[in-house]
Amino acid sequence: MDSKEISEIVVRAADGKRAEDIVVLDMQKVSLMADYFVIADANSNRQVKAIADEVIDQVQASDIHVYSVSGKDSAKWILIDLGDVIVHIFQKDVRAFYNLEKLWSDAPMVNIESWVEA
Repeated sequence: MDSKEISEIVVRAADGKRAEDIVVLDMQKVSLMADYFVIADANSNRQVKAIADEVIDQVQASDIHVYSVSGKDSAKWILIDLGDVIVHIFQKDVRAFYNLEKLWSDAPMVNIESWVEA
């Protein structure tokens, strides 16, 4: 399974738990750290945890290795390392503060319209 397919699984899982403002950045020509960043947010730490848990469950069900998970205790910013795909799930205010999309503005956004429910 390639990294774009993994990103799609992550997006569908996050969308299924009502993650908001889901963005996928194509990092392949911008950074050696990952092929894709998936970024999403939620209104509460409970929802951030629920989204992270669903992402982890779905990728593991697809036999994708989860290398590490950081930030689950506070659930303000949970980072899930899937190797070539890095997942960032934020509380809204924390996402606005770190503004990864601006930090990585050289990375093109992936069109995920067909991956999420309208």
